[in-house]
Amino acid sequence: MKIPLTPIRFLRYACEQFPNRVGVVCGGQRFTYAQFADRAARLAGALITAGAKPGDRIAFLGTNCHRLLEAYYGVLEAGCVLVPLNIRLGAEELAFVLNDAQARFLFVESIFVPLVESFRTTVASIETSFLLDGQPQANWLASRNYDDLLSVSPPFQCDFMQIDEDSVAELFYTSGSSDRPKGVMLTHRNVYLHALSVIAAGQTSTSTIGEMSCKTVMLQTIPLFHANGWGTAHTITVVGGTHVMIQHFNPVEVFRLIEEERVTTCAMVPTMVTALVNSPARRNYDLSSLQIVIIGGAASSPTLVKEVEEKLGCTCISGYGLTETCPTLAKSQVKSDVTVEGEQRYARQAMTGFAIPGVELRVVGPDGKDVPHDGAVMGEIVARGDVVMEGYWRQPEATAAAMEGGWFHTGDVATVDRYNYIQIVDRKKEIIVSGGENISSLEVEKVLLGHPDVYEAVVIPVPHEKWGEVPKALVTLKPGALAREDDILEFCRARLSHYKCPRSVEFLASLPKSGTGKVLKRELRQKYGTSSQSTVA
Repeated sequence: MKIPLTPIRFLRYACEQFPNRVGVVCGGQRFTYAQFADRAARLAGALITAGAKPGDRIAFLGTNCHRLLEAYYGVLEAGCVLVPLNIRLGAEELAFVLNDAQARFLFVESIFVPLVESFRTTVASIETSFLLDGQPQANWLASRNYDDLLSVSPPFQCDFMQIDEDSVAELFYTSGSSDRPKGVMLTHRNVYLHALSVIAAGQTSTSTIGEMSCKTVMLQTIPLFHANGWGTAHTITVVGGTHVMIQHFNPVEVFRLIEEERVTTCAMVPTMVTALVNSPARRNYDLSSLQIVIIGGAASSPTLVKEVEEKLGCTCISGYGLTETCPTLAKSQVKSDVTVEGEQRYARQAMTGFAIPGVELRVVGPDGKDVPHDGAVMGEIVARGDVVMEGYWRQPEATAAAMEGGWFHTGDVATVDRYNYIQIVDRKKEIIVSGGENISSLEVEKVLLGHPDVYEAVVIPVPHEKWGEVPKALVTLKPGALAREDDILEFCRARLSHYKCPRSVEFLASLPKSGTGKVLKRELRQKYGTSSQSTVA
């Protein structure tokens, strides 16, 4: 028997097995799985009544909310493709994405109405725009808002046996280094198998902490426009866990929700975790329910992993993935056949990790052959597996280049050790080449983050007459810290080879960040005089 692999089946299963269990907490509202499923089905009915056809792209512009979570299922029930939009994009960028996707319907949160007003006339494909919250005022918005629309729409559930599992379910736009974002096509099959692979990955360590079950309470700190918030829209649903929504990341609000909702799991980028462990408000809340924090989206450090475990009282591991891979490829929990203790354990859990089930990862040199598994020789990570995208939307040449040789080329430079743990050393375009030597900015950043006064740090290349380029450290300090440039430089020289050490340190009030909390290195490189087009020698 062959049944199409589609995430629609996840909410159907949860509704059948856990109908009365609270599936979603959003502000003052709580929805059981039966209510969650009914609302998703009514969204599908509303779309079909509005004239949506199979394959239409349906865009959502909003913060983390139960309505966006419902869209992950309701849009697919209607046979359409979900396009979650990055709320940090400017008007021109959003217009580009909507035009490129040829989106037909747009759902927009009230706080973004003025932004949409500024570019909507340049997006010819949008036929109808719906307000997600509040009452429509602008004449270009449909007369009924999202909830009113659901209240008058009959629920619709498709016959999922008729779904082509290789058809596109979700279209995410990258925020990568190219001039224009690319649409990543994730199929029903991709998304379905990604969820099962992530759940299975919880069984590959010596601890049961991190395993997903109906007892899992996930605080959705990662925006859902970011590759499903790491796929949690599906993994938490299929096991009958609870989604706790938070619209904007704020340490005090995170602590409050962990205490009140007895949150067990959080997935965050390093900047978010750094804010939590350094927040003085942390001591005012009961965080004892928290079992695991997964750091991803950017490289972590052993220092940060240690701080999380000591200050938040939970296990901390790293995860690795890309928009093109649904996104998870690897996790860094300690394998049953790897024995590490103390500082070595923190270092292991700060690594990029090893492949989750269903994924193959290799680190290859310029000749396409695997580099030695010695934790030293660098190469590019390539991936193959059920989670890898169908391709880039309307960009066959970019797709062919990314999939050269039947493997997805990530653009991440890494080493791999004898236990098959991968450690990213940098993006391929961000390796610093100084006097012919390759320098990993991530390696230097991890040393900087070990300084007791450093809150955040970024290392970028700057031009140098003799060496071509040299590392420069951009640092923000913890409140009340008084470290000077000489202090930081001496700290690095005691821990790194001289050629790897920053030649200068500049202290900043803050670092520019993307909508998902990633530090925008490209902006900093441009500001300081180089776009860093170096590649690995």
